[in-house]
Amino acid sequence: MATIEVQDPVKLSQSWGADFSDYKVSGKLVDFQDLMIVISEKRAVTVEGEVTPLTARIKMRNASLDSLGSALADLTRIQANFKSDAKGSDRSDLEISQTTKDTLNVEIGNLNFDNRKMLKREVEEWIQRVKSKIDGLNNQAQTDMTRLQALVDRRDESYSTASNLMSSVSDTRSNLIRNM
Repeated sequence: MATIEVQDPVKLSQSWGADFSDYKVSGKLVDFQDLMIVISEKRAVTVEGEVTPLTARIKMRNASLDSLGSALADLTRIQANFKSDAKGSDRSDLEISQTTKDTLNVEIGNLNFDNRKMLKREVEEWIQRVKSKIDGLNNQAQTDMTRLQALVDRRDESYSTASNLMSSVSDTRSNLIRNM
């Protein structure tokens, strides 16, 4: 990254030549307009650095949501297997898939599956826990998407500002040369 330094005002006041540089950027003298362009570019790069990890976090969350959705479908299938008048202690004839077991252990916590058929109340509890986890992840996803949109807007604004400044500097210099 470029380092920005303010020049000594005494030296500046003594020079009335064509060089009106007030700042140093990475050891090179620049004027205020060039300084603003550098700052705008640095801001855009900084914002871009924030976008990348946020995007990775969103992708990981989406993968978790996919696996939880599959687990919820599996649990709902098992729940539908129970008779409508089944009690909480009734057992399912269906077994939970290994993928669903793995997802539930990772996303919800260690659950005791053993090698037995599941009770109706267990299936209903797990369904509620999965739904709660999905809701929480969806809330986080909305927050991250809002943050991502704000970062993208800031990045675009920074590049636009730098572009407008470069255009303005170019126009000003062209007008000065034409007027000379």
